[in-house]
Amino acid sequence: MGTMQFGIFTVGDVTPDPTTGRTPSEHERITAMVTIALKAEEVGLDVFATGEHHNPPFVPSSPTTMLGYIAARTERLVLSTATTLITTNDPVKIAEDFAMLQHLAGGRVDLMLGRGNTGPVYPWFGQDIRTGIPLAVENYALLHRLWREDVVDWEGRFRTPLQGFTSTPRPLDGVPPFVWHGSIRSPEIAEQAAYYGDGFFANNIFWPKEHFQRLISLYRERYAHYGHGTPEQAVVGLGGQVFMRKNSQDAVREFRPYFDNAPVYGHGPSLEDFTEQTPLTVGSPQQVIDRTLTFRESFGDYQRQLFLMDHAGLPLKTVLEQLDILGEEVVPVLRREFARNRPDTVPDAPTHAALVARRAAESAAAGS
Repeated sequence: MGTMQFGIFTVGDVTPDPTTGRTPSEHERITAMVTIALKAEEVGLDVFATGEHHNPPFVPSSPTTMLGYIAARTERLVLSTATTLITTNDPVKIAEDFAMLQHLAGGRVDLMLGRGNTGPVYPWFGQDIRTGIPLAVENYALLHRLWREDVVDWEGRFRTPLQGFTSTPRPLDGVPPFVWHGSIRSPEIAEQAAYYGDGFFANNIFWPKEHFQRLISLYRERYAHYGHGTPEQAVVGLGGQVFMRKNSQDAVREFRPYFDNAPVYGHGPSLEDFTEQTPLTVGSPQQVIDRTLTFRESFGDYQRQLFLMDHAGLPLKTVLEQLDILGEEVVPVLRREFARNRPDTVPDAPTHAALVARRAAESAAAGS
């Protein structure tokens, strides 16, 4: 029976609390993110993922530093990103940083690659946003090789050539971290994920479901086209966004000022319009369960569900209360319901142990 992973992702924004006017310091926000990750493991979630940003009001400029620290303080949590910038990071540095993190975390590591949504980041790192898609394609082609070939000779368009280069350390157990390709709008990224047989993660926060249905359908079709399996065997992850209280009216009343002033969607559509048109769910735990279960109807069986919980200036105490509700009342039901009638052909969520076992089985089959 294919298993799903449930977890949270953070964008690491430093936002004033609109109900108090107080803005946390960068230090407070960074330590809060660690506290939230530890809480995620405590309440039984599977994954913690952090974004990568290099501009105020965001703090997570060095995801592997943060995840390495969290790795030392957790035992089960899979540590991931949401996203790692494949366009403005050097693929050699990504290869080495995440292999090192893999060793330190005992394999509890994967990553989501994306182009990011902040245009000015490109010149900060010596790149041109107009070449964003070619950069993403070329940089990942190199990263993919660096993790799988002990010695790499390489020449491309965007960085200096490599001659006889070995990325160190080598991936743990000879198996690279699992890669998700994250996209809000780019069919080229869905195509890239399908080509390599990697995972595809749809943000699933700001846009109507029909938009992400098109991207995920394209990815599934192309995954099969490249011979990795059936469309149903493609590996899909979804974002989501919730705010819960026991009583739905209380949830709406408490969350409204945060929604109205959030950096991303504040001063725009009403909370009611936004929740109707996007997957944002503000209400009771049962409403969150019911809404999340509709994702399978829209996108098919999938492997990973991450929720955004700690943004828009919500105080840490409130976020921790949200995680208690998520871990105690919501995720156990989602696990059970998503497992119901899930075909045996649907793959499990990727883990290091599963990838090691698959590689061993493939090696055995090749040698027989």
